[in-house]
Amino acid sequence: MTWKQKCDVDELLLPVPTQIVSNEEFDPPDQTHEQRMVENRLEEIAGSASKKLGIGRREFLASTGGMAAAFLAMNSVFGKFFEVSASELFEPQAAGERWPKTPFIFDIHTHHVAAPKIIRTPLLIPGYRQAGAAWGNKELVGREHKWQDLYLANYIKEMFLDSDTSMAVITGLPAKTDDQNVLTPNEMIETRAEINGLAKSKRLIAHGLFSPDLGKANLEEMHRQAEQLKPEAWKGYPGQPLADGSVGWWMDDEKVAYPFYEYSRKIGIKNICVHKGLPLPGWELDHSSPRDVEKAAKDFPNLNFLIYHAGFKGVRDAMPAVQDDFKTVTDIPWISDLCAMRKRNPRMTNVYMDLGTTFGMTVITQPKLCAYMLGLMIRDFGEDHVLWGTDSIWWGSPQWQIEAFRRLQMPEDFQKRFGFKPLTDRVKEKIFGLNSARVYGIDVKAKMNAIPGDYMTKLKEKYRAEGARPSNTQYGWIRAL
Repeated sequence: MTWKQKCDVDELLLPVPTQIVSNEEFDPPDQTHEQRMVENRLEEIAGSASKKLGIGRREFLASTGGMAAAFLAMNSVFGKFFEVSASELFEPQAAGERWPKTPFIFDIHTHHVAAPKIIRTPLLIPGYRQAGAAWGNKELVGREHKWQDLYLANYIKEMFLDSDTSMAVITGLPAKTDDQNVLTPNEMIETRAEINGLAKSKRLIAHGLFSPDLGKANLEEMHRQAEQLKPEAWKGYPGQPLADGSVGWWMDDEKVAYPFYEYSRKIGIKNICVHKGLPLPGWELDHSSPRDVEKAAKDFPNLNFLIYHAGFKGVRDAMPAVQDDFKTVTDIPWISDLCAMRKRNPRMTNVYMDLGTTFGMTVITQPKLCAYMLGLMIRDFGEDHVLWGTDSIWWGSPQWQIEAFRRLQMPEDFQKRFGFKPLTDRVKEKIFGLNSARVYGIDVKAKMNAIPGDYMTKLKEKYRAEGARPSNTQYGWIRAL
């Protein structure tokens, strides 16, 4: 079993992944039996439909019919979790008739790599290729990654031309040195300036980075970022050991983390985004758990804590509940812990759950698990506290995730057994963007009025008028034979 980049092995470029793709932050599991069945069924549907339409399979898979075929295939394997009609295979207007209006979509969890940067760190892209080569994958020996796939130009294409995303947040991962940082705070601000300047509209919000275990140096760097760069929020990784001798830091450490919160509160940056769950290889596991969220949130009620990945520990850890059909095993490691915190603290309304990668990896592995987790979050945190994020462009264009969430339904069985709410259009509109707009202070009505006239929209219209199709390329990593 070896590491490969998804786009290197996907000959047909399927519209929805049929295997978990790593966002560079976790070891992806093998393709499951069910995912293999979905892949085979999707290829069968694509072969039949493309023949009837008189086009190639790859062209069909890049169309709206190809997207519908993916959800028909998933329903045939997992049960009817997705709203989709066979008419969509052959009638491009059928999908538009089912969803005539695109909601405000605000993706708070996106990445790209700064050009012409090539990172030399074992935790990121080249390290995965080196590991794959060392584990016997001769195809990876001596090969270079296509770094241009991850640079800004392709980010703009995937996020704003090939998807219905209205706004996004560009985020990053701290590093010991700028040359080994995929996107430094300065580079995130440059991205914000370039995209908003191109659009002549506010399409992008940028994070600053923080690492409290660095102590005084961290506060000085935060001060520099606040004064020079004006980030709208902060992003940190409690599980990441940056200081010498560190194994990470705790969100509720009054000596280490609290000075940072106090400074952020003082300068008026309310949104604190933290990576929880999906522990990176080599990081101390406990620091990636959400055990330190509760006290920090209670001690700083006037700050918002956005829990990236919703604290999801991983698919492997959630499978016992899925295999039990949630009868006697109902806990989803670390998500259930966060939900328990919220239930015992009704006033802890400043914690939000981000869906980045967590939604994408579960909806293609076990839609039942995805629906159950969403049900938990909405029931215990409230439909106003779940935020849309995709972790793109590691997954390629976020459009397939947008389509999956649009179509996903809450099983009636879950509604009866657990008191979960249906995934109505209104609930989805909130999660897609209205909730994050409130958190970031975005006037949605003004933004939606501005978007039709901005240059990004005109560019998208020209791009599509010229017959451009989404590439369906996923840039993360999989385990492959």
